[in-house]
Amino acid sequence: MNEKLSDATRGPLLDPLFQNGWEMVEGRDAITKSFEFDSFVEAFGWMTRAALWAEKWNHHPEWSNIYNRVVVVLTTHDVGGISAQDAKLARKMESLA
Repeated sequence: MNEKLSDATRGPLLDPLFQNGWEMVEGRDAITKSFEFDSFVEAFGWMTRAALWAEKWNHHPEWSNIYNRVVVVLTTHDVGGISAQDAKLARKMESLA
């Protein structure tokens, strides 16, 4: 069962992501990052690899792709904010990039 991150767990889970360029979304309990690749094919390939993990974990991102750039927003809709699943998927996305 997912639950929204408490104030005590946010720092340890989110601070390493913030150091890698993730940011809070203004007006939402969500995190975002823009990933840039050398080409459309590389961006789409990364999205495909990330999508396989998202499906495996049943945790799907909000994202958009314009040519070589992918903008990702992560939040857990059923808990109304950021959960450990968002941090887990963000870390996986980092490792795939």
